[in-house]
Amino acid sequence: MSGQGFCCSKSVCQYRYALCVSQINNLLGGRKMRKSILVVMMVVCVMAITNIASAEIIRGIDIDFVTIGNAGNAADTTGYGAVDYEYKIGKYEVTNAQWNAFVSAAGAPTGNDHDGWDPYDNSAYHTGAQQPTNGVSWYEAIQFCNYLTSGDKSLGVYQFSGNNINPGDFLGIDRESAASAYGIAYVIPTEDEWYKAAYYSGSGYSTYANGTGVAPTAGVDTNYDWVISAPWNIGSGTEEQNGTFDMMGNVWEWNETFFDSSSRGIRGGSYTDGGDGITLASDYRNREDMYDEGSNAGFRVASVPEPATLLLFASGAVMLRRKR
Repeated sequence: MSGQGFCCSKSVCQYRYALCVSQINNLLGGRKMRKSILVVMMVVCVMAITNIASAEIIRGIDIDFVTIGNAGNAADTTGYGAVDYEYKIGKYEVTNAQWNAFVSAAGAPTGNDHDGWDPYDNSAYHTGAQQPTNGVSWYEAIQFCNYLTSGDKSLGVYQFSGNNINPGDFLGIDRESAASAYGIAYVIPTEDEWYKAAYYSGSGYSTYANGTGVAPTAGVDTNYDWVISAPWNIGSGTEEQNGTFDMMGNVWEWNETFFDSSSRGIRGGSYTDGGDGITLASDYRNREDMYDEGSNAGFRVASVPEPATLLLFASGAVMLRRKR
């Protein structure tokens, strides 16, 4: 569960593939494999290598991820954090440089007004290339995720009525169909996914993402309490317990989950929050209207694999047991 990149060179990937095949043979005790079992397990190896190699560069945009394992963990006493699958989450908040690369490739997010409000009419207030992007509405953030998934702002987990030029109206969310269609789906993390990545240690939960019950030091570990009066560059503080940065402070981060009927959750606090660290803690929930484009709000992405990938691993394991 420590933070690390997931991109390998050709030679490294070839080595990992060979190692995977060797391990399969060892599991089978040197027995001759039936062709059907061999095919299934080779596909598992190829899919594993492909996922490793493609995770950092997505449609020309470099994104570092950490893997959040321990699938099936229990929720915290707050009621949040239970996730029954492995997933990846951004090591850092999405930066202005990454956002600008998306806009250059796919065009600026756009669409129809929502309840009389335009969620697409602001640009970043803080514009440094390695500062987290900000002034981004929930609707804009999900179009970034759709682009990572499909190359089209209107296609992916987040369904729209239009096309890439004008996505039109937001219609709903379908993770399973998108993951099945595209192999990997890129998303705004749900509140449970975000919470687990921040506060879960593998054996329990902590109050803060640093793995303790003690608030981080402002201006050293993370950015809050107006110490620099702006978001700082990603990676400037101290790495958190699951390999992430700035899940405490810097900018509030959008969640996929509804907070109430008209708003989505945001988590983590920001550079504008007070020195007591209350807003950085696990029990602090906040909300924003989905069209809001605040100067202290941004996001990080998560990725979930195609359901069939997990089934393939499971079926391979079952066949191995039967063969033995």
